[in-house]
Amino acid sequence: MLFIMVYDVVIVGAGPGGSTLARLLDEKYKVLLIDKRNLGSYTDNNKEKCCGGLLAPDAQNMLAKLGLGIPQEVLTGPQMFSVNSIDFDNNIERYYQRHYININREKFDRWLVSLIPNSVELCFNSLYKSYKKVDDYIEVKLNKDGENIIVKTKILVGADGAISRVREQTFEHKKSPDKYVSIQHWYKTKKEMPYYTSIFDKEITDFYSWLIQKEDSILIGTAIPIKEDANEKFQLLISKLKKQGIDIGEAEKKSGTLIMRTRKIRQINSIKDNVVLIGEAAGFISPSSAEGISYALKSGSILAKCINEQHYDFGKKYNKKTRSLKTNIIFKNLKSILMYNKTIRRWIMKSRILSMNIDWDI
Repeated sequence: MLFIMVYDVVIVGAGPGGSTLARLLDEKYKVLLIDKRNLGSYTDNNKEKCCGGLLAPDAQNMLAKLGLGIPQEVLTGPQMFSVNSIDFDNNIERYYQRHYININREKFDRWLVSLIPNSVELCFNSLYKSYKKVDDYIEVKLNKDGENIIVKTKILVGADGAISRVREQTFEHKKSPDKYVSIQHWYKTKKEMPYYTSIFDKEITDFYSWLIQKEDSILIGTAIPIKEDANEKFQLLISKLKKQGIDIGEAEKKSGTLIMRTRKIRQINSIKDNVVLIGEAAGFISPSSAEGISYALKSGSILAKCINEQHYDFGKKYNKKTRSLKTNIIFKNLKSILMYNKTIRRWIMKSRILSMNIDWDI
């Protein structure tokens, strides 16, 4: 084992939350950012994150507050201004106006990493293994290129998403958010689908499924409760979409991951001693849509401000400042009741509240 430098902050995960935290921490701190992906250079073997790659209005709002504008190379087409909601349970279809920004998720993460100052040390292609408290420091064990490395830090931050090993080791006896398996397949298409499609079908999942066009491909995905056969449910989804007349051939690319669905506030665990969680690792994710980028950006920026302003008592401040995120999740759970109750959803969609007509002949 090789012992290297002592850091003020070690961040596990270079997604939107981790990269935002690393960018906003004062340069007086010695910071190490770790990720299993290679976000410094592109190779064909890069691990692609299983994500729909849509920036919802909440995420757009956070980027605006951070003074950021998305560069052209991060965008992908088409840009969409409506949602096509298909309710298989009630046999209803409606369109709603809503603006998402369609992005290439890997390029989005790389862009955020490119904004990090040179004072932050980047450690890519590295797996976080474990940590332990030793005196006034936290010893963090990593594996890079087959070699075990131990670094010391005053603050350890888990920004490692739903499959957070930092959370697992810190809050092993605490209640975790509900777990879902997210499956996404990419299919070539010659048609344009200028809207984001959301699908509700209790036979497939108690959450939802989606279709998103990415240039000349259609991304089809669903989120299945972890206790169910995700592959079987996904094939059922494909079968139903084919019956709807959607042209689906052989998948050209497949991906999957675990996602969280925070249904109760006690499922959110964000800090213990000097080990802190941000983003989905903490349970900050929308239970109605699984949108997590806005929460990652916000919790990362909040933690940076707390550490910068009150290094030795940042934990209390972080807990206080993230109450707004918890309140937001409470409201998103109330929204879930309306969205995922078959009878209520039928009434809302039948009433045509906020829906719009699409005239394809104009």
